[in-house]
Amino acid sequence: MSGGRVATETDIDSVASSRRHDENAPYVHKVGMPPKQSLFQEFTYMFKETFFHDDPLRPFKDQPRSQKLLLGIQAVFPILDWGRRYKLHLLKGDLIAGLTIASLCIPQDIGYAKLANLDPQFGLYSSFVPPLIYAIMGSSRDIAIGPVAVVSLLLGSMVQNEIDPKHKTEYQRLMFTATFFAGVTQFLLGFFRLGFLIDFLSHAAVVGFMAGAAITISLQQLKGLLGVKKFTKKTDIVSVMRSVWTNVHHGVNHIERGINPSSVHKIHFTGSYVAIGFRIGAIAGMIGLTEAVAIGRTFAAMKDYHLDGNKEMVALGSMNIIGSMTSCYVATGSFSRSAVNYMAGCNTAVSNIVMSIVVLLTLELITPLFKYTPNAILASIIISAVVGLFDYEAMILIWKIDKFDFVACMGAFFGVVFASVEIGLLIAVAISFAKILLQVTRPRTAVLGKIPRTTVYRNIQQYPEATKVPGVLIVRVDSAIYFSNSNYIRERILRLLADEEEEQKANNRPRIQYLIVEMSPVTDIDTSGIHALEDLYKNLQKRDVQLVLANPGQIVLDKFHTSDFANTVGDDKIFLTVADAVMTLAPKMEP
Repeated sequence: MSGGRVATETDIDSVASSRRHDENAPYVHKVGMPPKQSLFQEFTYMFKETFFHDDPLRPFKDQPRSQKLLLGIQAVFPILDWGRRYKLHLLKGDLIAGLTIASLCIPQDIGYAKLANLDPQFGLYSSFVPPLIYAIMGSSRDIAIGPVAVVSLLLGSMVQNEIDPKHKTEYQRLMFTATFFAGVTQFLLGFFRLGFLIDFLSHAAVVGFMAGAAITISLQQLKGLLGVKKFTKKTDIVSVMRSVWTNVHHGVNHIERGINPSSVHKIHFTGSYVAIGFRIGAIAGMIGLTEAVAIGRTFAAMKDYHLDGNKEMVALGSMNIIGSMTSCYVATGSFSRSAVNYMAGCNTAVSNIVMSIVVLLTLELITPLFKYTPNAILASIIISAVVGLFDYEAMILIWKIDKFDFVACMGAFFGVVFASVEIGLLIAVAISFAKILLQVTRPRTAVLGKIPRTTVYRNIQQYPEATKVPGVLIVRVDSAIYFSNSNYIRERILRLLADEEEEQKANNRPRIQYLIVEMSPVTDIDTSGIHALEDLYKNLQKRDVQLVLANPGQIVLDKFHTSDFANTVGDDKIFLTVADAVMTLAPKMEP
């Protein structure tokens, strides 16, 4: 085995002599049998760590019933908490921030509605009702709510695949249905504390997806910039460029005046479009959640306050459910708008309320003026808003850190640009899952050696000065051992042993007598893993090599005793540390 210095004869004598069992021999602590946990205790622990790892019920502890009721209501409606403590001096920052993001959101919303193939007023509707609901139920002080480019494009491309936008009534019905189910998906994920599911869309995949969407959205705006009358409804780059070059007129549409009309009667609750609306809504809802939670956590970290992701999902879900009933389409946290909100000095969610009031006044008083806004200006506003989504610096960093992450990033990017938003999203998720499967099924292993002048054993590839112990092979498994990787781990250890034995023969060194498996990183093991270790033990017995285990965790050790594998190996072959194992076994090794 390459790497790592081999101990000299003097080192061997020093090790052996220091291990003799005399009155000066160091103390070796025995690995204790862990206390047996009941099935209920194990289930309770797993349930808590899976769904309540952040201990959200801690504030309720030792509180009187009336206080618990108040805390429960405040948990659902945080405005009742921070609203009681709101001071007049905070209003200045919130007012300025609200007016600033309103001036940004009004032209953006009109443009984003066009991305979703909706009339302009629907974009404004979505910046009126949802921000009000979020201000009541949300816990972020900085996030600005409204339609966003990526979700608008995603909804527009997926809904138009089912219904031509020319059929406005049916198109709008499916859009509201998708928005309703997007809200239901978000609400249920938060209510049942399943927020960890959105983490399966990796950061690299999101970077690639957003960059691809930025390119696609920018190309879509060529219609407005160049005055093209007939434009493709496809989103891939080839179709868009063909449409531009074969058509190379300003047209402005009337924006309906007044506040959001009710759309409850337009939502499909029965029929074939329910399933379609659920599919589209679930995807859009997940993308919206990913963006909003990431934005919220970013600004919460900058201002040093805690943001409960699951509460945010409940708030976002409630806002979209209500929004779907008031002629809104999917709204979420906008990064560009939130950044402006933060820079303008917002203090609380009151900035969202101010923005909503301005949008309300716009809908009631000045929408006719937007009739004279050129499409080229709207297109320019959208392009300037999405250009920041192309984060090339993040791509370069991803390439430097993890090449597999970069593959996921590029897969999502090219999928969106050359196929469609859905295909890009599918590729991103598929590659993210492939990476997880690869890491689970092919965990890392390392051969360990002793760091000079210490009792510490580390990877000989990382520390070339580490010395191998003659007659002993020390292997560390850097993963839990499950059915998906147990055979690989067994075969990998045997390959390392075979490589070491070949090197020993070639250099005329003592044969391997002990194989020590360092199990500190092995957090869990299942029956397949135990069977694999049993096979490894039998294989080593045929080679006259003793299997030794070092530092198995409580869960792993408990399963070893339950399966009787601990007795098979022998309690005298299970040690607290690698150093204890080497110290104990050195005097027993044959010369």
